[in-house]
Amino acid sequence: MVHNFNAGPSILPKEVFEQAAQAVLNYNNTGLSILEIGHRTPTFQEVMDEARFLVKELMNLDEDHEVLFLHGGASTQFMQVPMNLLDEKDTAAFTDTGVWSTKAIKEARLFGKVEVVCSSKESNFTYIPKDFAVPNDAKYVHITTNNTIYGTQWQTIPRTSNTLVADMSSDIFSRTLDFNSFGLIYAGAQKNMGPAGVNLVVVDKRILGKVKRAIPTIMDYRNHIKEGSMLNTPPVFAIYVSMLTLRWLKAQGGVAAIEKINREKAAALYAAIDENPLFTGTTVKEDRSMMNACFVMNDPALEEPFLRFTKERGIVGIKGHRLVGGFRASLYNALPLGSVQVLTEAMKEFALQHA
Repeated sequence: MVHNFNAGPSILPKEVFEQAAQAVLNYNNTGLSILEIGHRTPTFQEVMDEARFLVKELMNLDEDHEVLFLHGGASTQFMQVPMNLLDEKDTAAFTDTGVWSTKAIKEARLFGKVEVVCSSKESNFTYIPKDFAVPNDAKYVHITTNNTIYGTQWQTIPRTSNTLVADMSSDIFSRTLDFNSFGLIYAGAQKNMGPAGVNLVVVDKRILGKVKRAIPTIMDYRNHIKEGSMLNTPPVFAIYVSMLTLRWLKAQGGVAAIEKINREKAAALYAAIDENPLFTGTTVKEDRSMMNACFVMNDPALEEPFLRFTKERGIVGIKGHRLVGGFRASLYNALPLGSVQVLTEAMKEFALQHA
């Protein structure tokens, strides 16, 4: 058995793969593959409708929030968000907590003014800043709720009277939040929700249409809302697999149920890191990510032997990002607790051999 700790694209439920594989050959006994069904047919419209409904249900969204499935991944949203929300003379507030927020800041500066209200860059993003002030006139405040590279996560979402925008690419659907308190949420699918190739956007309709600039048709959220995410040909297969994954999540008991399991997985792994004399966590404990546990070997010479040791046990995807080094174990929704137990046992066994 392979225990998949990849940071993304990452593990998805086995039953989703089985259903998707069958649909590639013959979707719902139509004699057609899901890959060749017209996106404007009633057959695919049912998929889109169910996917959007499941997002609304799982996030308990109100009527003001619209659900969109778009192309381009989260990186496209780095420009699409300010294009729709920020005029040239306006200011947006950003929290700088890692590579992805830094990239978002760079793109936003093309469309208006940006004030970085806090940053943990000086510590190589090992913590989440706690004390910062947001300008009252800021059009919105942007946060990256979870940082895959550095292993930090906002444990408490900042409270603000400004519109709150969040990149939730790596922890979407992993924990319960008041999703209606956000003006806009975006997330690439390839962590908790589906395969690479589609991006989820949840947006409060009331914040749109406020900028003076002309927005290209394909970049205007209002056009995508009007056309039900069918403004152009959508990424049909990625949306279908996302729909299957959302179905699976609902069957597990929803976000609250999966959060309980996720917390159990994270607690077990972090305990193993803290108790093991060979390893050290790289982030401050109060900001540790429930999705991406980052840690290093106290003796760097043992890193490659440990990677070989874990590979022999079917453990894949734990090599750390090049900016941090060491190891990173991603604990997304579909990863079973049993895989975490295999990793923690391997850590203990390796430590005994190298004590």
